Amino acid sequence: MPAKRHGGAHRHGRDRRAAVIHAPAGRPRFNGDAPSAAVVGGGLAGIAAATGLAERGVRVTLYEGERNLGGRLAGWPTRLADGTTVTMSRGFHAFFRQYYNLRGLLRRIDPGLETLTALPDYPLRHGSGLHDSFARVPRTPPLSALGFVALSPTFGVRDLARMDPRAALPLLDVRVPEVHERLDGVSAHDFLARIRFPEAAHHLAFEVFSRSFFADPRELSAAELVLMFHIYFLGSSEGLLFDVPSEPFPTALWDPLAGYLAGLGVDVRTGTPVRHVRPLPDGRIDVEAEGAGERASRHDALVLALDGAGLRRLVDASPGLGDAPWRASIDRLRSAPPFLVSRLWLDRPVARDRPGFLGTSGYGPLDNVSVLERWEGEAARWARRTGGSVLELHAYAVSPDADRAAVQAEALRQAHRVYPETRDARIVDERHEWRADCPMFPVGGYRDRPGVRGPDPAVTVAGDMVRTGLPVALMERAVTSGFLAANAHLERWGVRGQTLWTVPRTGRSPVLRRLAALGG
Repeated sequence: MPAKRHGGAHRHGRDRRAAVIHAPAGRPRFNGDAPSAAVVGGGLAGIAAATGLAERGVRVTLYEGERNLGGRLAGWPTRLADGTTVTMSRGFHAFFRQYYNLRGLLRRIDPGLETLTALPDYPLRHGSGLHDSFARVPRTPPLSALGFVALSPTFGVRDLARMDPRAALPLLDVRVPEVHERLDGVSAHDFLARIRFPEAAHHLAFEVFSRSFFADPRELSAAELVLMFHIYFLGSSEGLLFDVPSEPFPTALWDPLAGYLAGLGVDVRTGTPVRHVRPLPDGRIDVEAEGAGERASRHDALVLALDGAGLRRLVDASPGLGDAPWRASIDRLRSAPPFLVSRLWLDRPVARDRPGFLGTSGYGPLDNVSVLERWEGEAARWARRTGGSVLELHAYAVSPDADRAAVQAEALRQAHRVYPETRDARIVDERHEWRADCPMFPVGGYRDRPGVRGPDPAVTVAGDMVRTGLPVALMERAVTSGFLAANAHLERWGVRGQTLWTVPRTGRSPVLRRLAALGG
């Protein structure tokens, strides 16, 4: 059965200390003739940008190369061996309570966020047998961090005595964007080693989170890891509680958002990749897309809301776009290593006492396990009809040279260790998605990441790899950058944009800020 909603927790409001980012002042919207804007990319960033512009009366054309909206959260139909048509996707995503701007976008189509279901915990398990849980950890800083240390089996008295408190001081007062200037040159692994963070906690907690960036901790910038610590522990009272859509992504998110955009007059063109763009002497932009014939569409503004690889390709194909330093920095963007999403339709149920979501470490390539029928209606209906379960396995940061069939088999073998009752289950059908299109945040790479604004005021960039100067990450960074990209154009035209919210840009505890100052 799908997870029960927990007292409206999925409709949770903002932390009372959340920071507001006011949009530049201007008139409410366009009346009469309005400029046109092209948004290239139909993921979260592009949809946020199109929403921000169209709500102010801008004439928007949204180009998406794939047949479906959603980007890395897209879903598509597939037919199982038993004849059932179901939705496949790129897997589980946690909609954390700190994702204020993402939740604000979703409220356009679901004011009460009724399509989101709250999961009760973010449980972690290590292959050595250690377990961690965040359900009982206090959410208000600094009690959140103290509670995690007190309740976690990975912290012992000796471990705490060995830690280097001075080296750990940057965690106590994270300042954005200064944290990138301070720690971008250090890897997440080396930063934790410098602190002498307990090895068990390193593997069980921080490695699980760092791998949510689809990267090995030895390759990941410590600034991103420390920013994550701020967002989820010491900068916010939201904790690690999160929600998940109660139906597949197209049903819960993309179909309603496509309808909302259409109601605003947005021309949504899926299955229409953009070949190249050309800035014109008068400041406008020509956009040439596949299937559009020989005639390019002309726009007053352009938002590039693509993943890193897509952005590199389009910039390379558009020699007049931007200046040489900007183009060179785009060319240096890297994608994270490949990752695997395996979805298995089993002929018998997973034990009822198993968590619906479990983060794992020390289980070979396996990074997490989801039992989809615990919250997703489509999976629950299939499980109820067949008496089976829908199991999803993720493996992140896989070597590009790895034998993919062997990784799939090993992830399944490790899942049998985690949930032993699945060992005897027959796999009714299976799907395996391999992708390598998530952004990489390498050591020393922060300066190469594009900002929302570039050298051409008619062109903005949005996406989860974009520098925003705000304490946001992952899906929330994508949505926030999309609204910021729209706001930059609206400001040029004297129109008020979207007000945004984030967790505080500095540590929220005066005591911890004073302690952090001791580290110089």
